[in-house]
Amino acid sequence: MKLPDSNAPRPFLEVGSSASGQLWVERMDASARNTAIAISQTLDVPELLGRVMAGRGVNLEEAEAFLDPTIRDLMPDPETLTDMKPAAERLARAVLAGERVAIFGDYDVDGACSSALLSKFLEHHGLTSEIYIPDRIFEGYGPNPEAIRLLVENGAGLIVTVDCGATSFEALEEAARLGVDVVVLDHHQMGAELPACVALVNPNRQDDLSGLGYMCAAGVVFMTLVALLRQLRQKRAYEDKNRFPGGMPDLLSWLDLVALATVCDVVPLTGLNRAFVVKGLQVMQLRKNPGLKALMKIGRLDGPPRPYHLGFVLGPRINAGGRIGDAALGSRLLTSSDENVAEDIARQLEALNQERQRAEKKMLEEAVAEAEAEIGDGEGPAVIVVASDRWHPGIVGLLASRLKERFSRPAFAVAFDGHGKGAGSGRSVSGVDIGLAVRSAVAEGFLEKGGGHAMAAGLTVSRDKLGDLRGYLESMLADQVSGARAARQLKIDGALTARSATLDLVELLERAGPYGQSHPQPVFAFPAHHVRNARVVGADHVSFEMTAGDGARLRGIAFRAADTETGKLLLARNSGPVHLAGTIGADFYQGNRRVQFRLIDASKA
Repeated sequence: MKLPDSNAPRPFLEVGSSASGQLWVERMDASARNTAIAISQTLDVPELLGRVMAGRGVNLEEAEAFLDPTIRDLMPDPETLTDMKPAAERLARAVLAGERVAIFGDYDVDGACSSALLSKFLEHHGLTSEIYIPDRIFEGYGPNPEAIRLLVENGAGLIVTVDCGATSFEALEEAARLGVDVVVLDHHQMGAELPACVALVNPNRQDDLSGLGYMCAAGVVFMTLVALLRQLRQKRAYEDKNRFPGGMPDLLSWLDLVALATVCDVVPLTGLNRAFVVKGLQVMQLRKNPGLKALMKIGRLDGPPRPYHLGFVLGPRINAGGRIGDAALGSRLLTSSDENVAEDIARQLEALNQERQRAEKKMLEEAVAEAEAEIGDGEGPAVIVVASDRWHPGIVGLLASRLKERFSRPAFAVAFDGHGKGAGSGRSVSGVDIGLAVRSAVAEGFLEKGGGHAMAAGLTVSRDKLGDLRGYLESMLADQVSGARAARQLKIDGALTARSATLDLVELLERAGPYGQSHPQPVFAFPAHHVRNARVVGADHVSFEMTAGDGARLRGIAFRAADTETGKLLLARNSGPVHLAGTIGADFYQGNRRVQFRLIDASKA
């Protein structure tokens, strides 16, 4: 007879297996509860705020600074990053000599923001810079020799790669052959071998000891600009008012771009990243960047921007250009100083995003059908790998993400071209490192190329190797997936009722924000509420109203839940009382701020 594990967490509200198959547990242990009390008493803040902070690993000593994070306190000397000094020195030479600089960026939000940051700095100093964003389909990720030759032909005296370049050996060798210097500003994982360049600043290079590997590329670029500004000041570049009539640039005024990239690249919102987002949101609220202002207008964002808006309103529209349209639209939008031009680009991105949504819907139906056939009636494979020659390669990352969410396991989606070459993207679940598996598959010959990090990866595979790749990923990741699925838990910060979910509570919780990767938004359980007026809205969302025993009501939404077990529970008539778990926030409707509940999971009471 097997005795129960005395160390096993006790289910919150006795929910041992929810509609989505998760165990609900209290987020805090006894030690964290003691810390929460100490924070509350020492700082004279409400106990709930102390609980939220302690539940995210904030200790008493750092609590006061946590509530007011500043870049000055949290940013180390930029030269703690390996190669930062030679990178800043080479950029300073370019600024002082008025060189033509080419910026080679990636086609996602981080790449667009990184390119815009550097471009704005150079433009402030009167330099002409060209931003080159490769075509996702025809050129793929990162610099290529043909693009390098084109930039040199256009007169580039210095090439700076942002959000790419750390593993672009062939392209950077071509630049060296042509006698043009390259500075690499990247954040992706890389091996010990370095490409030919003047400097490679990447907190994830193996000899970097900065501890800043959690930053996105825009964060790396911002730190580079801090180092560059220091170099220029040391060289007394601003003493001659005629040389740079604009004086020193205000780097903090560009933090809206760093915040956008940090949220959209899903890097941890801890430490310096959290300060970037806190201060960047304050800058963004001023709507000084014409491109972001136009995008917020077209996205009907009329209130203060929040991380949710960055990740789900602004980010997808910027990404739409790189996925199915002109990859350079995002960087052109963010660098535009003309409001009319910015509004025109924003309209183009909106149209592309709508087109992307239509294409994604059709592709997702096919991908889900293929995945369900692969899984069958049992547990199915540990890793989902779906492929088609009818899919757009710019959308496979979104497909992988949706499949991962739906089936709670790593998923890869591959789009094959007419020559049997597939462009694929993968997304993982917590505790399963697909980046390592993909790099290993390259080494074993199952992939032509590939890379990424634990939670996301990209790859190129030939059609005749797809079956072998499936088997290899299964053998590499099955044990990790099994462990991750067995440990599936939803951590609950506390219990609320519909009546207690007020705007005052939302504002209190925002003091411990912003929330995101590695700093999760507080999750609350609403015990034994009744679901009313549930209906499918949009493509597959479920809108509903929750009612407490005292008659208080709260609006709720469950995103992409219509076909899930959680959505079915909400839509069931006369289901009786249910336990609901999710987050609370505020949105603006017709100029009024109101509370909204975003459902994550549910269980019969």
